[in-house]
Amino acid sequence: MAETEFSPADFGAPEFGTVEFRASDVRIQRWARSLTRAGQVIVKDGRIALLTSNGREIASAPVTAVSAKPWFLAADSAVARINGVRYRLTMGQRNRRPGGAAPVRRFLEALRGAAGRRV
Repeated sequence: MAETEFSPADFGAPEFGTVEFRASDVRIQRWARSLTRAGQVIVKDGRIALLTSNGREIASAPVTAVSAKPWFLAADSAVARINGVRYRLTMGQRNRRPGGAAPVRRFLEALRGAAGRRV
């Protein structure tokens, strides 16, 4: 597992660009195997990164090379294919904005928006 080029401390600093989407306390599974229960999903500067709770990279790729869709069995989950590997991302209620969109829908919109700007 490689260290990420992203650091959780880097986000929010103006010189690093804007974060299109960020969710914490995300359960990240590589199908039957749970990789972390409190991970992070970050879409920033045209890239997506899946991180463990301590900031280690699970996977990252340009958003133009990522496919994602909602997981039909659960409204709080999505399936993303990153570098040819399928990950199930379960985003809990902590990430829901009051009166706003569910985290999964915001995640998918951020991916589409970031990919649209880069193409």
